[in-house]
Amino acid sequence: MTRARVGLTGRLVLAQVLVLVVMTATLALVAWLVGPRVFDEHLREAGHGDQPHVLEHAQEAFRAAGLTSAGAGLLAAALATALVGALLFGRIGRSLTALSAGARRVASGDYDEPVQVADAGPEIDELAGAFNDMAHQIADTETTRRRLLTDLAHELRTPIAAIDVTLESLEDGVVDLNSSTLATLRAQTARLTRLAVDIRDVSAAEEGRLDLHPRSVRVSDLLEDARTAAAPAFVARSVGLVVEPVADDPTVQVDPTRISQVLDNLLRNALQHSPVGSTVTLRATFRGDSVQLRVVDQGTGVAPEHLPHLFERFYRADSARHHDADEGTGVGLAISRSIARAHEGSLEARSDGPGRGTEFTLTLPAS
Repeated sequence: MTRARVGLTGRLVLAQVLVLVVMTATLALVAWLVGPRVFDEHLREAGHGDQPHVLEHAQEAFRAAGLTSAGAGLLAAALATALVGALLFGRIGRSLTALSAGARRVASGDYDEPVQVADAGPEIDELAGAFNDMAHQIADTETTRRRLLTDLAHELRTPIAAIDVTLESLEDGVVDLNSSTLATLRAQTARLTRLAVDIRDVSAAEEGRLDLHPRSVRVSDLLEDARTAAAPAFVARSVGLVVEPVADDPTVQVDPTRISQVLDNLLRNALQHSPVGSTVTLRATFRGDSVQLRVVDQGTGVAPEHLPHLFERFYRADSARHHDADEGTGVGLAISRSIARAHEGSLEARSDGPGRGTEFTLTLPAS
């Protein structure tokens, strides 16, 4: 048989009553030992010391009156204490019960009902607020996890389907095993490899596990390296790439490999959405103690409702657009923002709407 468990309110009230009982016992003991002696001395000083019967009767009256009044007063105090304690501690108990019920809901996957507590004091209110914030963050994480798994399955389906179709065609003799077929297979396996690497990088970045090796680098060197790396792709698509001269050419304390990765992602994104004959511009501006690296294109632009989601993993403003093998995995912008934040900087996007181009701004603290 298990023992019945007393609730927190009951335990608090019992504790308060126990304190009162101990206080009563202590008071009675001290009064019993000290009171009669002091009373005797006062009676003797009053001239009744040679009247034993008067002294004995007075002592008995003192004890009776003292014990009766003290007992009645302490009993009334105990009842009042229990009543007030039940009212005060009951509110705390109800609040903690609500928190416990909320924790069970969160554990079962229900994140929609916030915990509501009575006015049980600032500490309990703060605890309830922190709990609701935690439940909200867990809900967001769970939503992101489900979306990530769905999107990841979608991203894997395309290259796997292409590989499967190619292998079936080889088995059926529809195509020959030549350089073109091998190139198709290599392109799809390369896409799978790039997807695995990007998922690893974005997870490490969002969890703060990026391996950074910062050093002092000139802004002009970062822009020129980015232009050199991206130039062949821009030439192949007949899109111009311009790097504006950098005034004063300050330095930044960054990991140049990681920042080059960000600029490469931004330039590839700009190239994918730029029409033939347009121009993508790389420029650096300065504001206070920060350096802003901007990638500005004249491409398709972004609708206002899509701007807040551009840096989400696998998010594409035009989900119906065909995903070419060289288009990327859909996590480049998410990785880029995480890298920027790891450098205590930021990455933002701005567009005036469809057909009006897009501007990405990478902000880094100046050395």
